[in-house]
Amino acid sequence: MSEHTAMIVSLVLFIITYVLMIALSKYRPFVALTSAIIFIILGIMPLNEVFSSIDWNVLMMLAGTMGTVFLFIESKMPNRLADLMLKKTPNLMWVAVAMSLFAGVVSAFVDNVATVLMIAPVGFAVCKRLNVSPVAMMICISVSSNLQGAATLVGDTTSIMLGGYADMNFLDFIYMNGRAGIFWAVELGALVTIPVVMFIFRKNRDRIEPPELTPVEDYFPSYLLIATVVTLIIASFIPNTPSMINGIICMGYFIIGLIRSAIKNKNIIEVKHAFADIDFMTLLLLSSLFVVIKSLENAGVIDAIADLFVKVGGSNLFLMYSLIVWGSVLMSAFIDNIPYVATMLPVVSGIASIMGCSPYVLYFGLLTGATLGGNLTPIGASANIATIGILNKQGYKVKNSDFLKIGIPFTLAAVTAGYLFIWFVWHTA
Repeated sequence: MSEHTAMIVSLVLFIITYVLMIALSKYRPFVALTSAIIFIILGIMPLNEVFSSIDWNVLMMLAGTMGTVFLFIESKMPNRLADLMLKKTPNLMWVAVAMSLFAGVVSAFVDNVATVLMIAPVGFAVCKRLNVSPVAMMICISVSSNLQGAATLVGDTTSIMLGGYADMNFLDFIYMNGRAGIFWAVELGALVTIPVVMFIFRKNRDRIEPPELTPVEDYFPSYLLIATVVTLIIASFIPNTPSMINGIICMGYFIIGLIRSAIKNKNIIEVKHAFADIDFMTLLLLSSLFVVIKSLENAGVIDAIADLFVKVGGSNLFLMYSLIVWGSVLMSAFIDNIPYVATMLPVVSGIASIMGCSPYVLYFGLLTGATLGGNLTPIGASANIATIGILNKQGYKVKNSDFLKIGIPFTLAAVTAGYLFIWFVWHTA
C-alpha cells in the first residue's frame, strides 16, 4: 500500500470509527477495538508496535484510581462531604458551581481522569441526597477538569510536553518574561464558565434542607486519596522519573488499600468488589483509541493536518494564531490531543521563526485550543470517556445531546476568554 493510499484509507477508517462511536455509544469500546484490529490487519499499525502505542501509564493510573475510589465510596466519606456541601450552599445550582470549581482546582495539579474519579463520588452522593439525575453534574465536573489541565506544568500531559519542548518550568506557566502566563488565561476561562453552569442549573434553586452528617466508617481510604494527590504533585517536580510513574503511584496506593482492607476485615470480599468496580470497558476503549491514533500518525494523517495550518495561515500573525486556536479546538474534539500537540509544537516553533515573532503566543494558543477542545464532544477527552463510563456503570444513559448542550457553551466561553487574553498579553512579546 502506497503512502498516499494509506493516508486516505486511514482517514476514511478514522471518520467511520468516530461516527459509529457517536451513533452506537453503548458499543464504543468494541467499535474502537474493531477499528484498531483493522489498522493492524492492513499493516498501517505494525504488530510489533501495538504494545508500545498504548499509554500504559494512563491505563494504570485509571485502574488504580478507580480501585481506590471504590474504597473511598465504601468508607462513606463522599456522603459526608456531600452533606457538608449541602449545608454550605443554598441550592443545587450553587452546589454545581462549587463542584465544578473544586474539580478545576484539583485538576490543575492532578491528571484530569484521576480528578474526575476522585470527585465523582461526591457528585453522585449530592444528587442522590436531592433525588436528581447526576448526569449534568458529572458532565460539569468532567469539562471543568479538562479546562484546568492546561493551567500548570503538571496539570495535563500536553502541559508537560510544552514545558519540555519550550524549556518552561512550573512558575513560567504563571508568570514569564514579565507577563502573565497561560495559568491566568485558563483561570479567566474558568471564571466565565460560572454563568454557563448557573444557566444549566437555573431551575434548581429550591432551598436545600441541611441533612444530618453521615458518619464516616473508615478514614484510611481518604488518606490514600490525599496521599495519591500529594505524591503525584511531588513526582512531577522530580527529574528523570520513570515514564509510568503516575500509574505506578496510583496502582501502588490501590494495592496498599487492598492489603489493608483484607487485613482489617479478615477476608477478601471487599478486595473482589474493588476489582469488580474497575471499569474495564473504559480501559478497553482507551487502549483501542491509543492504537487508532498511533495508526493515524504512522499513515501521516496528523502531519498532513499540521502542514495545512502553514499553508492556510500565511504571514498574518493574528490569522495564524486564530487558526491554531480554533483549528486545535476542532481537531481535539475528535482526535487525542497528545499526538496532535507533539506534532504541532515543532510546526509552531517553525512558524514563529519564519514570522519573526515570539513563539509563546502560538504555544499558548495551541495548548488552549488542544486542551479545551476535547470538551466539545463526549469522546474528545479521556476524562469525558471516563465520566460517561462511570455514569453508564451506575445505570444512567448519557445521550450525546446531554453532553453537547453543556460541552459546547462551556467550551466556547472558556476558549474565547483564553483566546483573547493570550492574544492581548503575548502578541507583542
